[in-house]
Amino acid sequence: MKGTLLVLALLLTTDLGFQTAKGCPAFYDVFTKLALGLREPLFAALDVVSATEAEKVAFGKIQDCYNEGGLKAKTLDATALTW
Repeated sequence: MKGTLLVLALLLTTDLGFQTAKGCPAFYDVFTKLALGLREPLFAALDVVSATEAEKVAFGKIQDCYNEGGLKAKTLDATALTW
């Protein structure tokens, strides 16, 4: 029984790992475009992941906050993501 649970846990972990690896490039692409401060590249990156209009509006508001925070806010978040 323990062996079966171990195999099941390994299969589940492996499957989740593949999903994470697939999602990471899209996340970093959107985050990079978000930090740039330009709407058109951000919306192009969101189109790749089939974001809805409501999600685009929400990301636009987040981008406005980044632009208000300036370079310091963008640098702090980028530093937190790379640690």
